[in-house]
Amino acid sequence: QVQLVESGGGLVQAGDSLRLSCAASERTYAMGWFRQAPGKEREFVAAINWSGGSTVYADSVKGRFTISKANAKNTVYLQMNSLKLEDTAVYYCAASPGRGWSAGKEWSYDYWGQGTQVTVSS
Repeated sequence: QVQLVESGGGLVQAGDSLRLSCAASERTYAMGWFRQAPGKEREFVAAINWSGGSTVYADSVKGRFTISKANAKNTVYLQMNSLKLEDTAVYYCAASPGRGWSAGKEWSYDYWGQGTQVTVSS
């Protein structure tokens, strides 16, 4: 059972930056970040695989968010710049064991963190 612990959420103003962290108890194949805004379905944000470091982003965050990893710490980061009101959501990290991994699909992730709230105010 892989355990994931997110941190780094908070209240910021539009245009500010924030960095989320996700510490994993062990490395799997890939990690992803998803988010869920009030009244909306959970959506994909970004993903990275542990070995090669290839990344995938949702169109809504391309150029503003950066996903990265620290293998020695089993930690994945989400650097969020130029935050917008619509980025307000609970952010979840997830771990995929790799079989049939599809970066943007929730079903390909077996383990999920508890979520961290990000609130962007005007």
